[in-house]
Amino acid sequence: MSSKKQSFFVIFVSSFFLFSLLEINKANRSVFVTPSPPSSIVSGGYWELLQSSIGISAMHVQLLPNNKVIIFDRTDFGPSNLSLPYGTYCPGNDCTAHSVLYDVDSNTFRPLRLVTDTFCSSGSLDHDGILIQTGGFSQGDHLIRIFTPCDSYDDCDWNELNQSRLVDRRWYATNQVLPDGRIIILGGRRVFTYEFYPKDDFLNNHKSIYLQFLVETRDPDENNLYPFLHLLPDGNLFIFANKNSILFDYKRSIVLKQFPLIPGDDKRNYPSTGSSILLPLRLSSTGPLVVEVLVCGGAPSGAFLKADTMKIYVEASRTCGRLRVNDQDPQWLMEFMPIPRVMPDMVLLPTGDVIIINGAANGTAGWEDAVNPVLNPVLYSVNEEPDRRFTVLSPSKIPRMYHSVAMLLPEGRILVGGSNPHTSYVFTGLYPTELSLEAYNPYYLDPKFNSIRPSIVSVESGSSVLYGQRFGISFSLSLYKQGAAFAALMSPPFTTHSFGMNQRMVVLKTASVVQLTMFEYKLLVYGPTNGNVAPPGYYMLFVVHSGIPSHGVWLKVT
Repeated sequence: MSSKKQSFFVIFVSSFFLFSLLEINKANRSVFVTPSPPSSIVSGGYWELLQSSIGISAMHVQLLPNNKVIIFDRTDFGPSNLSLPYGTYCPGNDCTAHSVLYDVDSNTFRPLRLVTDTFCSSGSLDHDGILIQTGGFSQGDHLIRIFTPCDSYDDCDWNELNQSRLVDRRWYATNQVLPDGRIIILGGRRVFTYEFYPKDDFLNNHKSIYLQFLVETRDPDENNLYPFLHLLPDGNLFIFANKNSILFDYKRSIVLKQFPLIPGDDKRNYPSTGSSILLPLRLSSTGPLVVEVLVCGGAPSGAFLKADTMKIYVEASRTCGRLRVNDQDPQWLMEFMPIPRVMPDMVLLPTGDVIIINGAANGTAGWEDAVNPVLNPVLYSVNEEPDRRFTVLSPSKIPRMYHSVAMLLPEGRILVGGSNPHTSYVFTGLYPTELSLEAYNPYYLDPKFNSIRPSIVSVESGSSVLYGQRFGISFSLSLYKQGAAFAALMSPPFTTHSFGMNQRMVVLKTASVVQLTMFEYKLLVYGPTNGNVAPPGYYMLFVVHSGIPSHGVWLKVT
């Protein structure tokens, strides 16, 4: 960023904070907190270009437990910039790939073959680390696709199931893994139901179930697509759409609680796309478990119509709402971001903090419906005082607009890709289709922290752990500070359209820390309490010491 642009950015950000410091919304007692203005762009962290082109634009991504990443867009874009291997069956005479398998460790990729259209679809990893990918557009809207990780990099490919199909059309739907290992698939365009995978005669789930909430939250611009869905530790679901949210018992199909409307005029779901995250579940804390949901960004009411039909791009939302959902009388704490943002991706870091990344400052999601890309990530420090939680970070050089993605990798980097605000591949104009992959390296990867950075040597339980099981994690460290280490599990989300489905962090309860040698220690912890806290499946295990995380290792919770 040039010094002129940087100065303008700082003035732009700082000027916002002059108009309000604190106000109380008397109607619902929600508190609005404005953070202190940043004095400059923070230089912490750095960007690196991984691939100038992978041949396709990353619309959907899923990290697999063998350190490979499934990346795909849609099959009706027309030809991509990556050919399928010679001799491969070409659906519709299109011999280009619309999916790739990216190897994190070697920074290489290879084409995969998709037949049906995955446009605006959803997905989850099952308990065996297999990607269950659901829905899409046109002939793909009832499809279930499977991708099974394999030992040989060259042997895996998509398996599209023609016999087992979804009950309803799922286009812009959301998935969540449940405590029993099933996956709930909820919502979609003009679909007001949910269903489960796999189907089970005993559970009588060969049908879809109507959810009135999805009807109630739909407005003329829709604004309830890709609803935010979080599994709570009580076994119920938090569902957020438009401005509304509920506590939902999916087993009995009962709304247990209606939470207060999130204050303000901003809508939060597609096409007024914001993002949401379940903040870390800290089993190590004393006292009751705190369960909080964070919702950031979006666009004001009517923004989509203005952008889509009149090409008037109103300023995006400046606010985040934070809700302690297990309070007896939950109320939103509203916080002002330093930069307005629509289409943000929110990524949980192993430290327990959140990176807000990608998106635009004006407009909404949709074709040609946003301008002013936001190049600066923002760090949200979860445990800081409310007026000091946001830190503006170093900018990327690549706009990441509609159809961009971001996700955590085991080494602690954030993989960033995609951006195609056009109905086909367009490589000219202000915001060309983006085929590159880059990584944002957070501040904790700076070599100056090497002396306090833990390195996992071994996990006592092997590659899996039972619920509630006590086990040891051996790690090496040059300078150990007593009481400054903890272990956390991070689930690999399915990310698309600014929402990381199944994204979750569980801080494990510590039993003790034992010194083994001069530079090696054993952290004794307890596995997650149950499947409500951590659904069965694969997680990245991190040891964090003095705010600096180790490289993650894979652990199966079962």
